[in-house]
Amino acid sequence: MIHLAIDHGKKVSHAAALSDAGEVLFDQEILSTLGGFASIKEALPSNEPIQSIVEAGWNWGKVFDGLEDLGLNPKLSNPTKSRFIAESFTKTDPIDATTHAIMLKAGITPLVHVPGKLTRDHKNLLRHRFWLVRISVMIKNRVHSILDRNHLQPPARSDLFGTHGRAWMNALTLREPDNKLLKAHLELFDIIRDDTRETEKWLGTALKDNKMIPILESLPGVGKIFGALIALEIDTIHRFSSASKLATYSGLVPSTYSSSGKTFHGRMIAASNRHLRFAYIEAAWNASRVSPYFHAFYERLKERKGACKAIGAVGRRLCEISYFCLKANRVYEERPYRYKRSLEPAQEQFGRVALISE
Repeated sequence: MIHLAIDHGKKVSHAAALSDAGEVLFDQEILSTLGGFASIKEALPSNEPIQSIVEAGWNWGKVFDGLEDLGLNPKLSNPTKSRFIAESFTKTDPIDATTHAIMLKAGITPLVHVPGKLTRDHKNLLRHRFWLVRISVMIKNRVHSILDRNHLQPPARSDLFGTHGRAWMNALTLREPDNKLLKAHLELFDIIRDDTRETEKWLGTALKDNKMIPILESLPGVGKIFGALIALEIDTIHRFSSASKLATYSGLVPSTYSSSGKTFHGRMIAASNRHLRFAYIEAAWNASRVSPYFHAFYERLKERKGACKAIGAVGRRLCEISYFCLKANRVYEERPYRYKRSLEPAQEQFGRVALISE
């Protein structure tokens, strides 16, 4: 077996390959192109199988896909857990590549789950939708700023960017250049809004066969967009052995410091899937308003720990319940909240769920 490691850069990369005996078979800089990766395969012995490793980072997908097309059996390394490299005092591309090859040969490389290419394409489509929403929010804020500096009060009880609000803004005549800026911002907002709706249509077509989304949509506060986001980020629920593992991966558990018999819980752990944490926390705010169960759960914790910690606990409970629902292929069904002195497990709330019709 040949163990190949590539320290990827935008223009050039450094590749190092070791044999099972530890002999260096390849150690040089290559171009970060398909031709450059192909040159590695040509330089290595053709009668031995090859496994390769690339570190997760910016645009790792094109490197991973290129190595996979060349039959180099790529794997993805977790950079935050590769302490041999992260804590080294001398850090260069050749040293990093060689260290990765040694770790791969020893079987101690911390790996990252790699979703299929179709799932990654769907993620890119969904993240494009979130990017469009962020742009539209920025435009709305700039419009509010223009109106505010012209001492204009928007109509009461009306969505400023709805039918009546737009009619009111279209009829305005402001001093220059604010009049031109307002018209330009409204035109740009219309373009972004149309692009967002078109992207949502693409998402509906692309994700119509995903069986996880209807289950997640049944959870209070989740909805269509967050359901799609959670489904794509989880990819397959069977890669998590327990609900707590999924909660940890989602960053919904507090950091813990324990010393001399004393234990302190701090902020939520930083090393996590930020997209899942965002989805579950946002869904938790909605669930605490629309669901009697989650509203009662939130209000009880809010009295003792405050709103922020309470909503984090709601997000974790929502995450754990979604795990049990996905694991059993069942939709969520609301049940009354009953407080017990011992912590109520999420599986108890999962107890009454309806089986999805085949």
